Amino acid sequence: MSLPPSSLPLSVIVTRLRAAGCVFAEDEAELIVSTARTPADVAAMVERRVAGLPLEHVLGWAEFCGLRIAVEPGVFVPRRRTEFLIRQATALARRTAAPALPERASSGPPAVVVDLCCGSGAMGAALATALERIELHAVDLDPAAVRCARRNLASVGGRVYEGDLYEPLPATLRGRVDILVASPPYVPTEAIRLLPAEARVHEPRTALDGGADGLDVVRRVIAAAPLWLSPGGHLLVETSRRQASRTVEAVARSGLIPRPADCDDLNATVVVGTRPVPRE
Repeated sequence: MSLPPSSLPLSVIVTRLRAAGCVFAEDEAELIVSTARTPADVAAMVERRVAGLPLEHVLGWAEFCGLRIAVEPGVFVPRRRTEFLIRQATALARRTAAPALPERASSGPPAVVVDLCCGSGAMGAALATALERIELHAVDLDPAAVRCARRNLASVGGRVYEGDLYEPLPATLRGRVDILVASPPYVPTEAIRLLPAEARVHEPRTALDGGADGLDVVRRVIAAAPLWLSPGGHLLVETSRRQASRTVEAVARSGLIPRPADCDDLNATVVVGTRPVPRE
């Protein structure tokens, strides 16, 4: 949108953002101007950004897989690297839904998808957009994240629960989940202090801190996954390249078939665990 002449000139906004340390000041200025409804909004948004708030919290949205995901202050901002997990999950869901006749995938039963540690619900929203038919459930421990996820998933019929990992999910989902995605906290506690202030100060600690080696929550997600996955169903958990081997070991110990996957472009690592299909 174009703003009245009385609003801050774009060059002034860029200068202020650059002075505050914003590397992509020009891009951020354009996003602020295009998102704001009034000149007063522009000024307020610039002040919040200069004060160090994450750009996504200033804008009220984050781009993820081509979607605008609503992100409220205090809610974890979806990372671009997680788009790699979505690509992997989408491919597996399509293959599982119609392994022999992919052209008929839209006529089969919906893929049952669970998004653990869902945050804003970005992963669930992306999967609901990518897949023909989906029964979507999402869980987070943080009430602010749950409110945000409900806002983002309402249009796709997603059901969002507040609670600790699997605890609030309906028991009827046990053994029925085709795709279980999780981007749990996996930053080692001692490494939290090394994160950028935007994450360290403005995002919930529970969305970042994975314990001494970063894998406390990851292990819990993996350990219970076989109870919820359908035969042939897949768990996809985001981790780091450094932690991948230990994540693979945890997946194997749980009885799932592990497969690590990396994307250099996005600096992303995902470990897939597949529940074996019983032999007849």
